[in-house]
Amino acid sequence: MIATAEKITTIPTEITLAEQRVVFYNISWQSYEQILAALGNNRSSRLTYDQGTLEITMPLEEHESGVRLIELFIRVLVEELELKIKTMGSTTLNRPDLQKGSEPDDCYYIQNQPKVAGKIVDLKTDPPPDLIAEIDITHTNINKLSLYASMGVPEFWRYNGKILRIYQLQNSQYVEVENSPTFSWEIKERLYQFLAEGKLDEVKASKSLRLWVQEKVQNLEKTE
Repeated sequence: MIATAEKITTIPTEITLAEQRVVFYNISWQSYEQILAALGNNRSSRLTYDQGTLEITMPLEEHESGVRLIELFIRVLVEELELKIKTMGSTTLNRPDLQKGSEPDDCYYIQNQPKVAGKIVDLKTDPPPDLIAEIDITHTNINKLSLYASMGVPEFWRYNGKILRIYQLQNSQYVEVENSPTFSWEIKERLYQFLAEGKLDEVKASKSLRLWVQEKVQNLEKTE
């Protein structure tokens, strides 16, 4: 049973074309864990918890389409650059010591992939994901920058449906940067192009992106 002694405040569900959100306040960590267990893993909703505030997000088509396209974008970059990757998707990332938990849209181990390859990640002993990407088109009551910075996530991408912002962790705080620390290129404009192309034809967009990366790599090799 979920404890009922706490005072719980809710705000109305925000209905948009991208996400529906419900926010609860004054939720204990124990209650958050009980809600997670009660909901189970077979669901589309995603939970984010930050020191008493619980936000439940129900992603709709615009949100999920963007998530999958950004995931494909990152996958193509990793493959063509011959990097390593462990994809974690919306795996629950809980830090009870910080009273924070999240189920991000996408998270990845790239630089630290060898440290977690072939195992179930345990944040008590393993490093946090190297890169987390989230889409927040509607307003969220959770301070995502503070949340993921406190977890020690080195790189955070945030897309609002129009603009991609890339943040790099520096001295325990996020600093917005123009280029991805992971890929070291100016990828924003190419991502916007990929998202536009992907809405019409994902396969064609993927092939075009692969050619772009291959050309970038060849040009870099010629200048070395």
